[in-house]
Amino acid sequence: MRPGHGIGRRRFLKTGVAAAAALGAPGVLRYAWAQGSGPIRIGVPTAITGTWAALGAQVVRTCKLVQKEVDERGGILGRKVEFIIEDTQGNPANCVRKAQEMVERQKVNLFTGIMASSEALAVSAKLAEWNAFFLSAINGAGELTAEKYVPNFFRANTSGPMGARTIALYLKDAPQKTFYAIGLDYAWGHSSVSVFETEIKRVGKEFTGKVFAPTGTKDYSTYITKIQQANPQGLYVAMTGDDATAFYQQAAQFKLGEKIQMVTELVDILNLKPAGDATLGLIGSSRYAFTYENAENKTFVQRFQNEVKEVPDTFDGEQYQALQILFRAIEKAKSTDTAALIKAMEGLEVTSVKGKVVMRECDHQGAQVGLVVKAVRRSGFAHPIPEVIKTYPADVVTPPCRKSSYS
Repeated sequence: MRPGHGIGRRRFLKTGVAAAAALGAPGVLRYAWAQGSGPIRIGVPTAITGTWAALGAQVVRTCKLVQKEVDERGGILGRKVEFIIEDTQGNPANCVRKAQEMVERQKVNLFTGIMASSEALAVSAKLAEWNAFFLSAINGAGELTAEKYVPNFFRANTSGPMGARTIALYLKDAPQKTFYAIGLDYAWGHSSVSVFETEIKRVGKEFTGKVFAPTGTKDYSTYITKIQQANPQGLYVAMTGDDATAFYQQAAQFKLGEKIQMVTELVDILNLKPAGDATLGLIGSSRYAFTYENAENKTFVQRFQNEVKEVPDTFDGEQYQALQILFRAIEKAKSTDTAALIKAMEGLEVTSVKGKVVMRECDHQGAQVGLVVKAVRRSGFAHPIPEVIKTYPADVVTPPCRKSSYS
């Protein structure tokens, strides 16, 4: 049953309202679709164009890889998987509209691969109305599993606060005493910098200031001048995608790294490749690194290289892990029904490319290891790669339930 297909809109609304009343949700139009015995449809409204297009490309290629894997193993519960991919351009309004179209026209109740935290926050607010389930593979903003927690949202990936906490712990014994921060001016950037400020102070260092740049900024010279005037010994960078690449390249032109130790929440091959030697020695936490020693990761990296002809980057690994967790939950629930999936996901334990991940019942955050990496040269690669230099256990880097901070 779809609005505008087979029945009139007036009749559809009457039927929908009656169903909502029957479900005890007066005033709320619920799309209680049940996916049948055909393919399992998974909605992927992601950024195919715009600032985060390169990150969206990672999501898309990993979904294609996983679809091939699922086909080879005979499906999930004997059903094929179909990814429905739409371009949101990283815009929250576009993302909600695309997701709602998937719900209404294609009976989708499962979402993943959404790019920006601002998009994730907008979609999460609609999940109850749509009776839909969203497993994050990308979104870092702490409030998604804290202040803005909703029961139908789970996060399989490392959050921004977890990344900031990890690198702050590593810097506890570093020689640098003063730190400044630059972040992207949206939900994830603010969340990440806020946690870093708190955590670096907690380990006894001085935080001297911060600045935020809009996504899509091309000229970082004024921001770099502010950083130089603050004269910190260390600089925390909460940037990703094309923004991070542009910043690192201009920072190299200003020789910023010669005077200030740059550290970051994300070390992506996406940025190491174009910025080249300008990123050598860059230290940061990592949501996923292909160099992480783990049997599951070794298998994934080999398979990825065979299919894609390069090593997986941050969001390849995070998207792959999220889908392994989603499929395990579907198998446990023996269903794709939203309520059954929520029940199956709470407390679920999966060994994936980063080792053990536990989907906490209390806030739906995936508790997992924290990684610190360093950009290094390695034989066989034409660009620097992230080498794992330190790991922290999940109970150290995962915040208390429904919290964005660690106090």
